[in-house]
Amino acid sequence: MDIVLSPHSLLGCVLCDSTASPPLAGFHVGYESGVWRYTDLVKALIRALPDFALTASEKAALDHDNALRLLAEAARTVYQTEKYGKRGEFGELLLHVVLTRHFDTVPAISKLYYKDGPNETVKGFDAVHVVVTEDDLELWLGEVKFYSSIGSAINAVVKELEAHAQRAYLRNEFHFVRNKIDPAWPHEDRLKALLDPEVSLDQVFDRIRVPVLLTYESPTVAGASAVSEEFSRALEEELRGHHATFSGKALPEQLSIILILIPLAEKKPILDLLHQRLFELQEF
Repeated sequence: MDIVLSPHSLLGCVLCDSTASPPLAGFHVGYESGVWRYTDLVKALIRALPDFALTASEKAALDHDNALRLLAEAARTVYQTEKYGKRGEFGELLLHVVLTRHFDTVPAISKLYYKDGPNETVKGFDAVHVVVTEDDLELWLGEVKFYSSIGSAINAVVKELEAHAQRAYLRNEFHFVRNKIDPAWPHEDRLKALLDPEVSLDQVFDRIRVPVLLTYESPTVAGASAVSEEFSRALEEELRGHHATFSGKALPEQLSIILILIPLAEKKPILDLLHQRLFELQEF
């Protein structure tokens, strides 16, 4: 498991263990002047909106004349509702940022673009990305639970992983993805070939990665005001404990899972601020 790290990255990887089963990556946003950096996290999510919500054709057409209009369109696409507390798009946006920044993935489709209505949720995997090399293409099918409770997040995602590993579900998801790939996307032919219904799932499984991102309210993060050696040791112990709980569940053996944990000081301020920013952007 390769993780692309930047010394200036907002989401710092505090625990990256590719030898764990499944591999584990733990991120947190750190502190500034004694304050947990949730406002900077929201800014990073807003900046990622166009890449997250727009199609390949729309992104290719982005310029100084239409940038603000397309950003507003991206904000409207994410959601148009006051009932934002339980919606999954915020978590999907966070997953998108982590995958593109730290795992060098490229989004294959913008599933939000294909919602039936402004307040409809999109079923299926929470992210459809690829990792491209000269001679190979990996399909990254992400799952995310943007929760306050790690126990609830683990239980909920394990149920989904079991359901999503079924042959009928995967075939249906592959059909959806193949039909929605934008012709302007440069890897269209390679991904369509991989997901062709005549290709055995046995072959496809070898090239699928399933990143599972879970957030939770962490007493370690909430109780600190700066990153120190003591903080880092306590957080690593906490993350490894949650990894042990997750890995002890009955996980589908055919899925190559990567567990990504992001501990939060508090979830609600992120939701409130992101909700406010998205509604402001929709006015443009």
